[in-house]
Amino acid sequence: MNELVKSLPSPTFPGLLLPGADTYKGWLFKWTNYLKGYQRRWFVLSNGLLSYYRTQAEMAYTCRGTIPVATAHIEVGDTCHLVLTSGGRNYHLKATSDGECQRWVSALQQAKANANLLMHNSDDSGDEGPEPQEDRALTQGVLKSLANKLDDLSTCNELIGKHGAALQRSLSDLEELRGSADSTDRVKAVNERATLFRITSNAMINACRDFLDVADSNSRKWQKALQYEREQRHHLEETIEQLAKQHNNLERAWRENPTSYTGVERSQEGDASDENDEAEFFDAMEDSPAFITVTTSGEIQHKRSGSNQSMMSGGVSNDWTHNENDTSGTMHMQLRRTRRSRIPDKPNYSLNLWSIMKNCIGKDLSKIPMPVNFNEPLSMLQRLTEDLEYSELLDRAARCDSSLEQMCLVAAFSVSSYSTTVHRTAKPFNPLLGETYELDRLEEYGYRSICEQVSHHPPAAAHHVTSQRGWTLWQYITIDSKFRGKYISVMPFGNIHLQFHSSGNHYVWSKVTSTVHNIIVGKLWIDQSGDIDIVNNRTKDTCHLKFSPYSYFSRDVPRKVTGVVENREGTAHYILSGTWDDKMESAKIVDSSQGCGGSEGKQKTVYQTLQPKLLWKKYPLPDNAENMHFFSSLALTLNEPEEGVAPTDSRLRPDQRLMEAGLWDEANTHKQRLEESQRLERKRREVQATQALEEGQDIEGYNPLWFEKKTDDTTRESIYMYRGGYWEAKDRQDWSQCPQIF
Repeated sequence: MNELVKSLPSPTFPGLLLPGADTYKGWLFKWTNYLKGYQRRWFVLSNGLLSYYRTQAEMAYTCRGTIPVATAHIEVGDTCHLVLTSGGRNYHLKATSDGECQRWVSALQQAKANANLLMHNSDDSGDEGPEPQEDRALTQGVLKSLANKLDDLSTCNELIGKHGAALQRSLSDLEELRGSADSTDRVKAVNERATLFRITSNAMINACRDFLDVADSNSRKWQKALQYEREQRHHLEETIEQLAKQHNNLERAWRENPTSYTGVERSQEGDASDENDEAEFFDAMEDSPAFITVTTSGEIQHKRSGSNQSMMSGGVSNDWTHNENDTSGTMHMQLRRTRRSRIPDKPNYSLNLWSIMKNCIGKDLSKIPMPVNFNEPLSMLQRLTEDLEYSELLDRAARCDSSLEQMCLVAAFSVSSYSTTVHRTAKPFNPLLGETYELDRLEEYGYRSICEQVSHHPPAAAHHVTSQRGWTLWQYITIDSKFRGKYISVMPFGNIHLQFHSSGNHYVWSKVTSTVHNIIVGKLWIDQSGDIDIVNNRTKDTCHLKFSPYSYFSRDVPRKVTGVVENREGTAHYILSGTWDDKMESAKIVDSSQGCGGSEGKQKTVYQTLQPKLLWKKYPLPDNAENMHFFSSLALTLNEPEEGVAPTDSRLRPDQRLMEAGLWDEANTHKQRLEESQRLERKRREVQATQALEEGQDIEGYNPLWFEKKTDDTTRESIYMYRGGYWEAKDRQDWSQCPQIF
């Protein structure tokens, strides 16, 4: 035993105090997130590192996190509170008493001093500057050497266990044979096994020493590289925040002195984003229109001025654009009164979105757990269904004899789906896999709608609507959302299909990108930008819509949308103009000619049109909408409880229901439970798929209940289409096939 002790390497360097000589342990409360708050953790301060675990028993097999004390900033707060800042992250800790907090602060400061002393006295190569790009071959060689040493340690560990067990058995046999004749042979055997055990132990010690030597010789280099990366990340975060503030100050200066830029013409209607001096605007270059419009009763005006005039025009005729004899609008308002017109007011919880989102730059938001504080009490399936807010546009389009006039109304419908988003910067709930949502408005508006979440990662939903008024709509939409530091981009992928029963006209279009600005500072505001191409696959008529990105320095109307309707030969017949948050108008083209060149030398087409006519006008928001998540009248009814719906319906989701009632803490608890249950279910399916693959069996993926994957006959794209059976199951109240997801 003495020999073994003497052969152990020395735990300290001569004349140098190691930062891990004194270990400090104890319980502290650590801030985790806004869902869980402070959680009790077991902290261990050793070797210049502060590690934490959920329990003491967890130390044997895992570690929840490690904080290098040498580079950490220690700050003492109020009421037993201390903050450690390391690598751009803040760790908020709380002790049970002031005395315990002071002991931890003293231990951390001593450990930091010792760690800095160790780094200062290290006999490393002496390079002062960090080396962010190490030689890859050298690093791989070191890692390979460490791996070989670990293999040696594993082998020695097995031998020690084997020889130790044999030695224990021999000692037991020797105890039983004490005083017998063959005890001499047994003693000899015990000595041999003890010798083997000692040799194996020495080999283990030597292997440990070699491993520590290799690790120690490279640890300083790796620590410097890691610290460099942390400092670079922290510097990048500070730079982003500083640029955002500078950008905001410049825009505020422009607003305070707009006469210094003669090209700025602010909208007299006002803008919600102008109400806060901290607002940030998207600086897009003004896009010069490719054409000019001229009305028959006025002189030539640019498309911009024509849009302004059309927005103020009140002339509406009794033709296909607007039918005064149509009582659907009156019936629409009368039947709305039978449904609820308000929900509980939104609680006033202040929460900094940037504090949560700063570590998520470039990530997919659907994979980031978020508290309900940033949600609205509707799911993504209900938001898709909200596109039907102005379904009467499709009812009117179904009665059109002209496919070009029908195209104008379809285009207005595609724009109207964005009108409800102008103040809606909150995030809808991500539906669970298999979650559904039905909207039965057969008696009021003549349609039935069913949605189902058919994929979780990536999130994808299938939607099918059938109307008794002559049209069917279906879509398969996949959502991709990215956080870009100052803004969040939500990019829907997939096409929307609309078919009219009488004519057989089949229209296809896609959605534009939605962007939420001012994530770092200022008031959140949303913008829609991009192009929509609507195609009638039967007649080959087309409509090109352009959503202009908002710019404070642009002379255009905010949230401007322009478009041209053309036949299959490419001849323009209608000009569309308006804004996606208010109204759309159409003007029939009576003549066209080539005009003068634009600012870039490009020749523009001059269209002579009749007076613009109203296609669509946004409904006013309900009273007190600002305290009800800015929901429209339809949105207020989407989560209204209804009897007979499927057990997977979004109305029955507990976290969403609790959030609507204003119980956000309880909603966060249920949201966490549902997300954890979904993760476990996904892991179970992955294990089953792995087992099937190992056994050579076919892997059967998730199959939605009400939709099936098909190839569209017209576009040849692979989409999920309604297989039928939902409304029949509802009539029978037979939901035995539905999974229990809530």
